[in-house]
Amino acid sequence: MFYAILAYHVEETVQSWTPDEDAAVMKDLLEINDRLTRAGKLGPAARLGETAKAVTLRGPGDGLVIDGPFAETKEQLLGLYVLDCANQDEAIAVARDLKRVNPTAVYEIRPIALYLPGAPLAVS
Repeated sequence: MFYAILAYHVEETVQSWTPDEDAAVMKDLLEINDRLTRAGKLGPAARLGETAKAVTLRGPGDGLVIDGPFAETKEQLLGLYVLDCANQDEAIAVARDLKRVNPTAVYEIRPIALYLPGAPLAVS
């Protein structure tokens, strides 16, 4: 079964990290990514850009593009992981690994009802 782990955090906290602090967290997170990739468990993963540059499309017809994500929370969705896990317990265990190296983040674990891998994208 595929699971999505959505990574939430207080954006101001993440943006306040020095480059060295950010690099240290990313180093630890990438070690988990590498382990999961070697095990054939990790699909697409992304670290999202700042919410100040985000827009939301909502409304009927073609919709209306408005500034920002307008989440009803202090935490913003900052990234996501797509994993192939045997069950929810395994997905929760992965989220706990991520939380150990980024303890102030919040991780939402959701089963994926439809998975479309799309085309491989070039890393820039």
